[in-house]
Amino acid sequence: MTEANTGDANEAVYAQLRQIYDPEIPVNIVDLGLIYDVAVEGPNCTVTMTLTSQSCPEAKTIPDMVRRRANTVDGVEETTVDIVWEPAWGPHRITEEGRKILGIDEEE
Repeated sequence: MTEANTGDANEAVYAQLRQIYDPEIPVNIVDLGLIYDVAVEGPNCTVTMTLTSQSCPEAKTIPDMVRRRANTVDGVEETTVDIVWEPAWGPHRITEEGRKILGIDEEE
């Protein structure tokens, strides 16, 4: 996979991850700020992410959905999902699009 193709693959993975929603919040996990990094190298993809809290009831389900969605991208055969707790997730990580959906002003 060339560097240009790698960038395309990264964007394709992000597009797939935008189809996954936290069941308690009507914003996809990318715009919610849960995805910290996507790295596609050849057939391997690594997604570094967090959850809204360490006691998240979807702590197994969401990473499984991430793995399945990322594996649908052409050229991606194996996806590893790394859950990290630092930096901690907070509402400041929500994108502008996510803030619009939630009705959150930038000052909040």
